[in-house]
Amino acid sequence: MNKLTRRILLGLLLLAPALVQAIVPVPAADQSEPIAIVGAVIHLGDGSVINDGIITFDEGLITAVGTLADGIDTSGHLLIDIEGRHVYPGFVLPNSTLGLVEVNSVRATNDVVEEGDINASVRSAIAYNTDSEIIPSNRFNGILTAQVAPQGGLISGSSTVFKLDGWNWEDAMLSEDVGLHLHWPSYTQRRRNPSTGQFETSENENYQAQTEMLHALFRDARSYTGQPLNLNLLSMQPLFNGIAKLFIHADESREIISAIRFARQYGVEDIVLVGGADAMLVTDFLLAQDVPVIYERIHELPLREWQDVDMPFKTPFLLHEAGIKVGIGGGATSIDRQRNLPFFAGTAAAYGLDRETALAMVTRVNAEILGVADRVGTLAVGKDATLFISEGDALDMRTSQVLGAYIQGRDIDLNGTQQQLYERFRDKYSNQVEF
Repeated sequence: MNKLTRRILLGLLLLAPALVQAIVPVPAADQSEPIAIVGAVIHLGDGSVINDGIITFDEGLITAVGTLADGIDTSGHLLIDIEGRHVYPGFVLPNSTLGLVEVNSVRATNDVVEEGDINASVRSAIAYNTDSEIIPSNRFNGILTAQVAPQGGLISGSSTVFKLDGWNWEDAMLSEDVGLHLHWPSYTQRRRNPSTGQFETSENENYQAQTEMLHALFRDARSYTGQPLNLNLLSMQPLFNGIAKLFIHADESREIISAIRFARQYGVEDIVLVGGADAMLVTDFLLAQDVPVIYERIHELPLREWQDVDMPFKTPFLLHEAGIKVGIGGGATSIDRQRNLPFFAGTAAAYGLDRETALAMVTRVNAEILGVADRVGTLAVGKDATLFISEGDALDMRTSQVLGAYIQGRDIDLNGTQQQLYERFRDKYSNQVEF
């Protein structure tokens, strides 16, 4: 054996523990017997709560939800008595990049952005990586379903809703190609002044050309007959026949109005506003257009200097009070912060929203907006048994502790790299003498 071979083998041996540690949990096996969770505080996700409740599920579907007084038959079930702990529907994370990127600064792990402005034919479904180490870090906060969306350009492609457990993207898919994503051009842009080194806001010189490109694209797509083959135009057909939604990403008020008017001009009926930092300035317009909002900027500073510093915190309450259907998302934040989705809802609850209404914004409402409310988002008979058990209030980071979770009745492993690191260093320092 030559020296080079020995060095390679030694390197592989040294690397082996790290590789083993990085392996994500094995996907859970199918539910093998009926399960009954008893003694629970059940948050249904529709605004109501059942104390001392019972929830049963079999073959991945919920079979009963109620109380002891309802006489629910639990014979033949595996009984799990959780003694006053909380049961929640799995949180639904919209507009995420889970499974598409591992480390933002490492290009080889980034499959979320394609080159060019028009990428309607791009599908996040086939790029989704079920072995991502970031997925388990979301599951232990109760996020069990996610919309995975591509980014970049003006038309970035179509998103798919996934269950956060599966051997491959086909196994994990819940709803395929739910909609296309349009990133409306900004009227302004921020650039660093080379003289002062400060960032300055200026007019977007490319705005006219970008909007003209979108007009040409939508004109061609609406009249496209299928020949000659054009994958971008073909991929846009579901927008015009009502099969797919158009997710419009826009923040400033004039961008919101321009983008929605643009889509209506070409007959697009099913529109969702994503971002919506200025949504409170155009509530009448959003109501008239019947456009729901996925609000994404709760844990950020206000968009405008003159706004209250807590404006992002209370915007979900204000939009809800105005009569707009509003869900809470985390896509505007970095990949390592999207797992804080339940705590975004907790902040909204601290700034005006009823707690169960805030919960509904990350369960039922998000599921409705994404078109998967018949499967997830609330705990009801016939829906998927996608739920979790928490020691305390799942919207409060001080008390949230997910003890167990099920996706379609499968008992999933909540372990991950971060838990392994915690246990590793807890064991290292737990025996040290305290002074």
